[in-house]
Amino acid sequence: MADTRNSEYDAIVVGSGPNGLAAAITLQESGLSVLLIEGKETIGGGMRTAELTLPGYRHDICSAVHPMALMSPFFERLPLADFGLRFVQPTHDAAHPLDGGRVAVLDRSVEATARQLGADGDTYRKWMGSLLESVPKLLPDLLGPLGWPGEPFRLAGFGLQALPPATWTAGKFKTAEARALWAGMAAHSIQPLGNIATSAFGIMLMAAAHMKGWVIPVGGSQSIADALAAYYQALGGKIQTGWMVGSVNELPSAKAILMDVTPKQLVRIAGERLSSLYRRRLEAYRHGPGIFKVDWALDEPIPFQREECRGAGTVHLGNTLEEIVRYERNVGNGKRGEKPFALVAQQSLFDSTRAPEGKHTAWAYCHVPNGDDRDMTDALESQIERYAPGFKDVIKARHITNASAFEQYNPNYIGGDINGGVQDVWQLYSRPVLSISPYRTSAEGIYICSSSTPPGGGVHGMCGYHAARQALKDVFKVELKKA
Repeated sequence: MADTRNSEYDAIVVGSGPNGLAAAITLQESGLSVLLIEGKETIGGGMRTAELTLPGYRHDICSAVHPMALMSPFFERLPLADFGLRFVQPTHDAAHPLDGGRVAVLDRSVEATARQLGADGDTYRKWMGSLLESVPKLLPDLLGPLGWPGEPFRLAGFGLQALPPATWTAGKFKTAEARALWAGMAAHSIQPLGNIATSAFGIMLMAAAHMKGWVIPVGGSQSIADALAAYYQALGGKIQTGWMVGSVNELPSAKAILMDVTPKQLVRIAGERLSSLYRRRLEAYRHGPGIFKVDWALDEPIPFQREECRGAGTVHLGNTLEEIVRYERNVGNGKRGEKPFALVAQQSLFDSTRAPEGKHTAWAYCHVPNGDDRDMTDALESQIERYAPGFKDVIKARHITNASAFEQYNPNYIGGDINGGVQDVWQLYSRPVLSISPYRTSAEGIYICSSSTPPGGGVHGMCGYHAARQALKDVFKVELKKA
C-alpha cells in the first residue's frame, strides 16, 4: 500500500475499528479527501479473524456474533452486500441451559420464545410485544448522543422499562428458565446486574433477536471490516496500515482529525493540544471489567446435551439468575468469582468456512476484574463440560487471551475492557465527558469517535458516524440528517 504520510487531506481518521471506518465513510461520502490510519497491518479493530490455533481454523479474535449489525441505521443504508458481506442466521439466536436438563431459548419469533417459557410465556409475549412497538422507532435516539428525541413520550415509556436494574426487571418472571434467560442477556452489560440501567442491555439484545436476528458474518468478523473498507476505497478513500500514531504532530496536514481511541490514548496522542481541564476529565474516565477468552479447534461440535444448544449461535452458561448475579457482582467489585458466566459462540455450525471439513471452532469468554490475568481456562471449560459432557475430549487445540493480552492486541482494550469504558448509568451517555457534543474535544478540529462515546460498545459504527456528522457541521459547514 502506498505511503500517504506526506500528503494533505481534508480529514484524517486514526483507528480502523467499526467506528473509525464509519467515520471515514461518512466523511468520504460528503466529498472530502480522507485518510484512514491503522496501527496494525490489517484493518478491523475488534472485527478481525485469524488462524489462532491450527491451520484452517479461523477464529474471531474479538467480536463474533452481531446482534447490532443489522440494527444499525448506519450499516443498514450501506451497500455492503455489493462488497462481499454475507450473514448467516443460526437456528436459534441464543440458548441458556440450566442444571437438571432445562433450557431457555431466544428465537427470532417472540411467539417461539414465549412458548418455551412455560408460566412466563404470556408475560414475555406481552412485554416484548410492547417493546417491539417502540424500539424500531427509537433507534436513532437510542443509538446516538443525548438530545431532544424525535418521539419524547415514546422514549419516556421505553426509559421506564430500560432504566431499572436487571435484578428488578427479573421480578416480572416466575420460572427459573425465564429469569436465567433474562440474566444472560443483561450480563452483556459487563457490570453488576443490580446497577441502574442494566435492563437496557437485555432489552436491546432481545429486541435485536426478534427484529433482525443475532447474525454471523460468513468468513468471520473480518468480513465486515473488509466490506466497509472496500466501500470506503470505492468512494476514493485512502488507507494507511502499519502506522501506530504516537502524536498528532506526526500526521499529515488536515482540517479535522477523528480519533477512534479511548480517553487514555487521546491524552497520550493529543494531550498537548487539549486544555488542562479537559485532560483532567478524560483522566477521570472509568474502565470496566476485562475479558478472558479461549478459542478452540474441535474434532466435532460441542456435545451439548440439549438439541437447542447444539443449534444456537450463542450459548449463555451460568445456570440460574442468582448464580449469574453473584458472579457478575464479584467481578464488578474486583473479586475473583467461581463458576463464571460464560458466553459461547459456535460460528462453524453455520459457516463452513471456519474450519476444515468435518471439524469445528468455538469461542468463549468470561468477565474478570479489570487487568486480572488469572487463567480461567479450566473454569470456562468446566462450565461447558457441565452442560456438554465430553467437551474436553473433542478439543484439538486452544488459544488463550487474558486481559493484558487483549490490551496488547488493541490499546483501546484497557485492562481487557472491550467496551471502551464501563457503560453504567453515569457513563452511558456522558462518555467520555458530559457535554452537549461528546465527540468534540477541547482542541479545535480534533474529535473522538470511539466506543468511549455514545452509544458505546458494539459493532454498529454509530459512534463514528455521529462524530463525523459533528466534524462535518463544525469544520466543513455540512449538516447531515440522522441516519
